Amino acid sequence: MEVNHKSIYYPPGGILMWIIIYLELFTFGMAILALAYYGSLEREQFHADSQLLNKFTATINTILLLTSGFFVAKAVHFFKEKKIEKTTQFMLWAILSGFGFLILKSYEYYEKIEMGLTMGKSAFFTNYWLLTGFHWIHVFVGLIILIFIRRSIKQSKTEASLEDIEASATFWHMCDIIWLLLYPVLYLLF
Repeated sequence: MEVNHKSIYYPPGGILMWIIIYLELFTFGMAILALAYYGSLEREQFHADSQLLNKFTATINTILLLTSGFFVAKAVHFFKEKKIEKTTQFMLWAILSGFGFLILKSYEYYEKIEMGLTMGKSAFFTNYWLLTGFHWIHVFVGLIILIFIRRSIKQSKTEASLEDIEASATFWHMCDIIWLLLYPVLYLLF
């Protein structure tokens, strides 16, 4: 039975993936609202703490993650055109960009720990660590999914399905969206 990909009941990645995405966006949204609430109570402290973040590193991370999202989108496009070599090539570039994000973010975490800017430092850093840490875990999980999907495509052109590839891409783009919410709130607004 062929799946109708133009149906509202079957969005790219499947309806269950979109339920997960909406729940994740709701969770992060509530956490960002909590950050804004606590920030309104301690404006000066939040501003001072946010100035301790490395905006340059965060900007590079934003570029890495968005570039990775572009590569995933291109991989899906090439898979639909049955260009398997290009699909796996763009998927590899997406994975490498994603790992670049995780490595750079881990280095940023190391810098914060060395400076004593841990979760217990202030309400701002409690929120910073929870929000970015939870996002880091999502990116890590997304990379594992992309690695398995790429391997599936590479091993057997018939083993990987469009639904699986779209689901992995949809999850990956959720990571992009969440970072695009976190980046300005944590690094630019306070």
